[in-house]
Amino acid sequence: MSTLTEAPPPLAPQAPASKPPKRRGRFTPYWLLLPGILWLVVFFALPMIYQASTSVQTGSLEQGYKVTWHFATYWEALSAYWPQFVRSVLYAGTATILCLLLGYPLAYLIAFRAGRWKNLIMILVIAPFFTSFLIRTLAWKTILADGGPVVGALNTLHVLDVTNWLGMTAGDRVLATPLAVVCGLTYNFLPFMILPLYTSLERIDGRLHEAAGDLYARPWTTFRRVTFPLSMPGVVSGTLLTFIPAAGDYVNADLLGSTDTRMVGNVIQTQFLRVLDYPTAAALSFILMAAILLMVTVYIRRSGTEDLV
Repeated sequence: MSTLTEAPPPLAPQAPASKPPKRRGRFTPYWLLLPGILWLVVFFALPMIYQASTSVQTGSLEQGYKVTWHFATYWEALSAYWPQFVRSVLYAGTATILCLLLGYPLAYLIAFRAGRWKNLIMILVIAPFFTSFLIRTLAWKTILADGGPVVGALNTLHVLDVTNWLGMTAGDRVLATPLAVVCGLTYNFLPFMILPLYTSLERIDGRLHEAAGDLYARPWTTFRRVTFPLSMPGVVSGTLLTFIPAAGDYVNADLLGSTDTRMVGNVIQTQFLRVLDYPTAAALSFILMAAILLMVTVYIRRSGTEDLV
């Protein structure tokens, strides 16, 4: 008996493969970045290049300056003005620590305890920005005036005896001393510390505090093990936003200090606007920028966080 084998049905014709769609808008992100890139190039990169070329020039204002690659200007500037560099770091560091000690409790209060008063307190923190930086600094000359209530209270409490021993004040006065400069820096840059701290603390889930309490953790233990570690991005951001501008500030040292409290910002201003020694001023600017960049890099690595607010 023969077996019949059926032929397989004919294959249906396949449609030609469609071409992949063209990628539209591939350059759209670059076009969106273009205004920011142009802004950085015009107002940051080009001035930096110009300042770098100025720092290696020689000559005078009358005869003109020429690029002679005179890198010895950096060493000469650092050798002549290293006390002002050290003073800037000390004043800025002290002001940053004070801002952290004063700003953290206030930021904690706003984030967890302020309730309906949160917006009002935030407005009070930001309100000084509506006043000129110069006027705010000049106001401290009245606050710390000789014979004023603040100096009288410090004398009564024998606080000036301690600050005299630390070298922050001289005699029975506060003006024209390092303490006055640090007070001005602390006041003017305190909001830069409070705002990042508040932003970081507000992100913490309140249920973590409840969980710590359920595990019989005391309030100090909860703060040390839960709150403070989670707020470290705000601490790092606040200290950077405070220390960097404070180290280059010259207004507070000029208005509240004396010739013995001059910071490197005062030297740069004098070299640019009075002495008209542009290469030295540019070299000092680059040394200050490099020193701050180095300290900031080490600080961020040691802090153990790159999640900046």
